[in-house]
Amino acid sequence: MELEVRHLRVLCAIADTGSLHKAARQLGLAQPSLSTQLRRIERALGAQLFVRDRTGCRPTPLGLAVLSRARPLVAEFAAIVTETRAAAARAAGGFRLRIGATASRAIPGWLRLLRARLPRIEPTLQMNVSANALLGMVATGRLDMAFVHEVEGSPLRVPPGLRLRVLIEREPQFVTLAADHPAASRPEVRLADLAGDRWMVDATVDGEWDALARVLRTAGLHSEILHGDYLTAYSLAATGEVVTVSQPTAPPRPDLAIRPIEGDPIGVRLLLAARTEEELDDAYPELEEAYWAVAHDAPACRERLRRAGAAGPVLRAAGRPGVRAHVPGTAVAPR
Repeated sequence: MELEVRHLRVLCAIADTGSLHKAARQLGLAQPSLSTQLRRIERALGAQLFVRDRTGCRPTPLGLAVLSRARPLVAEFAAIVTETRAAAARAAGGFRLRIGATASRAIPGWLRLLRARLPRIEPTLQMNVSANALLGMVATGRLDMAFVHEVEGSPLRVPPGLRLRVLIEREPQFVTLAADHPAASRPEVRLADLAGDRWMVDATVDGEWDALARVLRTAGLHSEILHGDYLTAYSLAATGEVVTVSQPTAPPRPDLAIRPIEGDPIGVRLLLAARTEEELDDAYPELEEAYWAVAHDAPACRERLRRAGAAGPVLRAAGRPGVRAHVPGTAVAPR
């Protein structure tokens, strides 16, 4: 077996995620297939590159040496592919902008605005619950950019070479509960009012489960946390079976109440990631416009924006306190 760039990419993904399961998800492979590939790579090199145990995968000393050589090769190959494809697309008179994103109501408007401003560019969309997986795809040239959220307390693994632009420095997360829930009558819900409720969150979203568990523990609550996708969580919340975390821009439903949590204990940072500042410049203004449009359109968020003067900062845009309809972004280097 001869090693190829794709094999080096496998090694980097396993090292970055520390898990065969997470690496397989990032690479779009089945875990058994990834395990087989790793065994073949190790046989080809004649040595063990990772130690597998119950906590995940850790590189051996030889594995670290291989990774130190593999990473620049993978990055260079991705740059060659990206630059060649972009040049070919420009020569042909068009360009497909490959966008990745975690869930956000701003995405449809963002795509519409991009098409209106850049008619020769056709944006395509790939959704993924894992922000880390999307960042990896941008770094390896499989996506041009990604709009992701970083859950407070769970920093994202930003690959070397990526540039980030902060859309919202801190977006507080709200709670969704049945419209007839006793706590729904309050403009802000106290966590203590939900002491008897079960929560449901999607544990495959990077950092989501840990953030909620940490907040409940700090509040002295021992609420049960169930795993489920958010479509299911909304359906169960409507019947009073669970309550769930939601974005402040979530659309209203007559059978649900979307309310801020007192003290805003759960927050996320919204980021646009690309390989160059020029790529960020090309797409950020439309994203900013689309986000604030849905923020002012969502009743729960609009009410908090209206009350912002009395209640303090609601959304910290680009690292600045307070809220404006359009706030310039801040470019930052990976942390």
